[in-house]
Amino acid sequence: MTATADLGAPPPGLARRLAAFLYEGVLLFGVTFFAGFLYSVLTRQQHAMQGRTGLGVFLFFVLGLYFVGFWTRSGQTLAMKTWHLRVVDTAGRPLGWGRALLRYCLGWLWFLPALLSVWALGLHGGVAIFGSLAAGVLAYLLIARLHPQRQFLHDTICGSRVVTQLPQRR
Repeated sequence: MTATADLGAPPPGLARRLAAFLYEGVLLFGVTFFAGFLYSVLTRQQHAMQGRTGLGVFLFFVLGLYFVGFWTRSGQTLAMKTWHLRVVDTAGRPLGWGRALLRYCLGWLWFLPALLSVWALGLHGGVAIFGSLAAGVLAYLLIARLHPQRQFLHDTICGSRVVTQLPQRR
């Protein structure tokens, strides 16, 4: 798809983008499950604590391939298609590989401050870590309300934006 997006249309609502974010998490559970299984088979992992760092790096690259691949091909991941969202550059064109890769890396800003606070505070236990991550994601979501087009920080930095992409009628 090489058509440009309608940049004059109002930006999609934050609630819809958060819903797509949550749905993406559900879909990524399957991606990470099968990638983790593949990693454990290829490395002959016999214990869950064995090779954790390698698994983390492997999953980082697998998720990068997932997002960058979808964003450069159609501008939409599976969850974005469901919620009629599309990522484009500031001129409304599909993302190139470089901008999509930068967007993927900067997209970790959703989680990085919360993860750093978990580490700095020495938090342990699922409830404390989940609470910190939930607060971090909510804070990042609310920061977008300060942007005139309601775009996220990582989109502003890398020159991309999320727009509404309604299905085309035949």
